[in-house]
Amino acid sequence: MNNKMIRYVLSNILKLEAVFMIVPLILSIYYQEKTLVSLAHLFTILLLIGTAYLLSKKQPENVQIFAKEGLFIVAFSWLALSFFGALPFVISREIPSFVDAFFEVVSGFTTTGASILSNVEALSHSLLYWRSFTHFVGGMGVLVLALAILPKNNNQSLHIMKAEVPGPTVGKLVSKMTYNSRILYMIYIFLTLLITLFLYLGGMPLFDSVLHTFGTVGTGGFGIKNTSVAYYHSAYIEYVLAIGMLLSGMNFNLFYALLLRNFKQVLHNEELKYYLSIVAFAILAICIDNYNQYDNIEQLFRDSLFTVSSIMTTTGFSTINFDTWSVFSKTILLLLMMIGGCAGSTAGGMKVSRFIVLFKTFIYEFKKTYSPNRVFRLKMDGRALSQELIMSIRTYLILYLSLFFLLLLCVAPESPDFISACSAVAATFNNIGPGFGTVGPTMNYSHFSNFNKIVLSISMLLGRLEIFPILLIFSPEIFTPFFKKIKSLFQTEK
Repeated sequence: MNNKMIRYVLSNILKLEAVFMIVPLILSIYYQEKTLVSLAHLFTILLLIGTAYLLSKKQPENVQIFAKEGLFIVAFSWLALSFFGALPFVISREIPSFVDAFFEVVSGFTTTGASILSNVEALSHSLLYWRSFTHFVGGMGVLVLALAILPKNNNQSLHIMKAEVPGPTVGKLVSKMTYNSRILYMIYIFLTLLITLFLYLGGMPLFDSVLHTFGTVGTGGFGIKNTSVAYYHSAYIEYVLAIGMLLSGMNFNLFYALLLRNFKQVLHNEELKYYLSIVAFAILAICIDNYNQYDNIEQLFRDSLFTVSSIMTTTGFSTINFDTWSVFSKTILLLLMMIGGCAGSTAGGMKVSRFIVLFKTFIYEFKKTYSPNRVFRLKMDGRALSQELIMSIRTYLILYLSLFFLLLLCVAPESPDFISACSAVAATFNNIGPGFGTVGPTMNYSHFSNFNKIVLSISMLLGRLEIFPILLIFSPEIFTPFFKKIKSLFQTEK
């Protein structure tokens, strides 16, 4: 284990977070907010710089990073980002409880959008910005950003990217990971600017436009109004956000293919076809199911499009209380929560590509029962799938279901009903935010105990980092050196 390199990368990540916090500090001065709010930002920046300096002063001679180091770096980076990111809320006393602030910031960085705030409009402008900006950073991944802007990266950085970018595989756009990361972030920033412009042209204030765009491209869904997007009463804004969410739920490699005018790759991409087909089917089914509840067909279509886009891409914005829909419609939404967006997107969930492979595996096993001697090859996008990939997806599914039920057992004792408990776990584990029952789109997570807020925070991290990096923290390898050190101290005393 290259501990020096782990500390070095973590040090750079904390420096990066310190730079991110300069903008909220400037905003707090610009909006003439309370002195305590400005001091909260300043103190956190100084603490980040000091901690980064203590962790590592210079790049180590051995810069090799392998899969294990990549997982450790990602896990500890996200925990550290969330810990320090919560401090401005606590110090400013706008969220006095550290557990609440930690939950809120983990929800931001993991692009979940679950909140403990009953009155989000009471937050100062600078903290509203920081809260939404965590979506932007967490959407594409802070380690991906670090690879894009920090010097001296090599192809071993692929191990970091694999551990952080959601999806069963990570495709390299170009040969060097530094350039690969820069291309992804250039596409990400362009999409951000485009959606911000369209929202601003639709009459949304610039500050609101930027923050809603962070939630859209990062598929996070933190609202800055108590009634979320419904506050604006604008069909135009709802359509812009719905399309923006669907675009952000696509694999970003496809946008690069479009830039290269490789239209064939995009048109023949199986995951994209399934993704759009599922969205279209869900919208149609919900429209038919709720037809009698609406007098206006356009309103029915818009509500269905927006809600399906929000849930499928695990964004969590809302324009209506979909918890009042029928059981059939809510069942569809629950399934969309589990599926999520495409691999290589900013969306959460299990990912469409995994479901495609699992579906094809089921068909393969079914065919083998009546044609045992025939050789079948599982393919996706015209390429044969390796047994290693198929087994990794099966393993992920087993782990996913096992952890889902374990988290459910933790949350269930203090939940008023099964739907609330189940949807709270589903909404956090799949990084969606709102669920059903007591965690519905008009409710929040403030009623949970501190223990369950920590459990649900872990649930969000497990979902965003796709289980393995967080599980590695609890491995014996972390604690064994510590216990050996303690044991040696006692032996020395004797």
